[in-house]
Parts: sequence; structure tokens; C-alpha cells
Amino acid sequence: MESQIQHIHKQLLDKKISCVDLVQEKLSLLKENTHNTVNSLLTDLALERAALVDAKIANGETIGLLEGIPFGIKDVYMLQGTYTTASSDLLKNYKSAYTATAIQKLLDAGAIPIVKENCDSFGHGSSSENTIFGAVKNAVNPELVGGGSSGGSAVNVAKDYTIFSIGGDTGGSVRQPAGYNNVYGLKPTYGRISRYGLMAYASSTDCVGPLAKSVEDIRIVLNTMSGKDTKDQTTYTSKTIEEDSILNASNIKTVGYFKNFIESEAIDAQIKADFLATIEKIKAKGIEVKELDFFKSDILVSTYYTLAMAETASNLSRLDGTNYGDRIEDKNLKESYAITRSEKFSEETKRRIVGGNQVLSQGFSDEIYLKGLALRDAISENFEKDFEEVDIILSPVTPSRPPKIGDSLKDPLAMYLSDAYTVGFSLGHLPTLTIPQGTETGLQLTAAKNNDELVLKFANFLKDMI
Repeated sequence: MESQIQHIHKQLLDKKISCVDLVQEKLSLLKENTHNTVNSLLTDLALERAALVDAKIANGETIGLLEGIPFGIKDVYMLQGTYTTASSDLLKNYKSAYTATAIQKLLDAGAIPIVKENCDSFGHGSSSENTIFGAVKNAVNPELVGGGSSGGSAVNVAKDYTIFSIGGDTGGSVRQPAGYNNVYGLKPTYGRISRYGLMAYASSTDCVGPLAKSVEDIRIVLNTMSGKDTKDQTTYTSKTIEEDSILNASNIKTVGYFKNFIESEAIDAQIKADFLATIEKIKAKGIEVKELDFFKSDILVSTYYTLAMAETASNLSRLDGTNYGDRIEDKNLKESYAITRSEKFSEETKRRIVGGNQVLSQGFSDEIYLKGLALRDAISENFEKDFEEVDIILSPVTPSRPPKIGDSLKDPLAMYLSDAYTVGFSLGHLPTLTIPQGTETGLQLTAAKNNDELVLKFANFLKDMI
């Protein structure tokens, strides 16, 4: 199977390239890039680890598959001793005291972190414009947004600045930028990968997700990061997905799609036409395709943002300049808290905190928040019924093409609505993979909980078919 990781691994073993040269090349590309993907380069750490890999090879020692492979980290993950800013003014000088479990597993496998990547501040956005480091520019057309919130991670993979990157997906933050930049991006089943060391946005839907240029590289990285973690009680033990197991998709007999997604007035005409053309190609391969009924897009978006804003208001209450981040002193403690949060949070983050506090406030929580929880349960039940009828659900990643830089900031509601096709799968805790095929912004493949292997199988099947 096509795999940059395997190709580089072989080159290192055959001594056709040195790890130090490879890492130095990627660092140079990142330093010179004009897409605003970099928050900080990990030059010393990366070159030190690369030299150790070269020494092992020179001594005839065995190296693992990921050993010496350069990768990027969305700047919301802890990596001990490095700046972890969340692209925010409040944390611009914050250094991690420990390393996130998912990142530690990659380090243990020998992978080399080379960059902390630009993103929407605290993951709040769908365009990677809400950042103190400047808007991330799309890999295909730099006048357009890079998508969000993991925009820097997606662009770095698309431009070959990293071999793979680790993003974070709460309501589509890996899948949407993957679609905007024509790469693969996976939101695994909730709990498959530990969230420990990932700055919390909405804890009930936050997922660690890889971005790469091939299904095989997604599989390799997913296997490495997966597993139960005593520091995250939502994690579980999962089976390793073998390479051979995703080569045969014969057990996928039925594919479904939500007709209201395709019949929506909001969907771009070309994305709709391309999606329906893909459906016909799938039918031509003898796979049954079923139309499914689902919640309307506006219900999905409002349910997701009700819960996500409530959780982010709670999670970010700890950031007041006392224990974390820069503090602005004022006449008393209360005023210091107020001015620090007012001046140091982005407009979008403040919008979400205010909305979340409103949702959770007395007199509103029963009417809004508890209703959101009930709708989330209903959405999950709907998915369970769907997967009694179909093996895979296929959907567009977004209803529209990536906007020009600046447009999303003028219309926050339009930004929220751009998540209409991704948030439902987050609420359902389902494994969902963006593939760079089928429409201009890709396709989403979704399977039932804990069926991550199935989405990789179907992605591999579609790779040569559409």
C-alpha cells in the first residue's frame, strides 16, 4: 500500500537518506513557508532525536517503523518543555510541564516532533483565523482559509512539511481542514485515543486525530496512539488494525447517506452533483445504497454548539492568569481576573464562554442545556438504528467550499453552519474519516462505534474507484 512512512523507513534503512538531513529539510521548509502554519519550531529536540536514529542505523541496530519520521503537533497538546500556546494571547508564554499521552506514544515509537502548529485559539473556529499567529492559508489557494481548527496541521501535511500531523477534532476540526486541503483526516471512535494532555474544548466530544496523505499512514499512526490510559477514564482497549485487514472491503454490502444533507438549500451545487456522481459509482460496483432520514442540519448545529459552549465555559474557567498564562494586574483580584480574560481571550473564545455561561445559568439550564443532552441521546439512538441497515454512512464534509480569508470573521453564524455535516458524528462518538476524493472538499466515511477499521477499509476501496 502507498505509504510515506514506509517509504521513508526503507530509505533510512537503505542509507539513501540520513534522518538528520530529512529533519533539517522539513525544518527549513517550515521556516520558509508563507502559509502561517507554524507557532514554534522544535529544532533542537528534533535534530537531537534525528542524530540518535542515524547512530542506531550506523551501528546496525533495528529501528521501528515510525522511528525517525518527522511529524507536527497542533498547538493544543502538551509536550514537556515546549511552548503550548493554543494560539492564544493568554498562553503565548506557557511551557508544558508534561507530555500528552498520545504524543508520548509517538515519541516512544521514535517519531520526531518538529513543529507546534497554528490553529484556531483553543480550537474555537472553523477557519484557523482566530489565532494570534495570523490566519492559516489554504494549501491549494492561499487566498482561502486553511480550515479549522486544525488548519496548520492539515496544510503542513498537504504541503509535505510534515509526514503526518496530530490534530484535535471536537466537531469536525480534523475532518473539515483535511477536506479543505485534500488530505486524509480521521476522527476515531471517542475514547480510542487518550485525551490526557490535550487542552479541553468540549470534553464529551474531543478526539485526538491524525492527518496524513494515505490511508496506510493513518492506520499506522492510529494504532500507535490507541489504547487504554489510566489518566483518561473514557479510554478503552482496542484491537490493532492490521494492514491486510483493510485491503479487503468485501464485507461492506450497504452504504447509506442522509438525503436531507443533499437536499439542503445550503449545499453548493457542484458539491451536491459530485456527491451524487460518487453514489452512482458505488452502485455500479454492486453495493446497495440507501437514503436515510436524519435530524435537520440546524438541529445538529444548535445541539452541538449548546453543549460545546457549555463545556468550554466550564473548561476555560481555570484560565484567569493565576495558575496559567499571562496576567494583567488591576485594583483587586476580581478586576484582575476580569481584565485578564477580557483582554487575553479572542473574540470567538469570549463569544463561546458567554454563550456557555448563559446555557448553564439558572433558569436556562433546564430549558436549553438539558434539552441539548436529550437531543444528543436521540441522535445517538438514530445512528444505532441506521447502522442496523447500512455498514457505512457517506456524506460530504462541508456544504460549501472554503471561504476567502476574512469572510468567516464577519459572519460567525455562517462559520457555525459550515460544521453542519461534521458535528452529528461527533455527538454520536462515531469513527469518521475524511478522504480527499469525491467532491472538492472531500467525503466523510462513518461507521458504527469501535468500527474504525471499517472506515479505513472503505477508504482504501474508494481510493482507486473514484
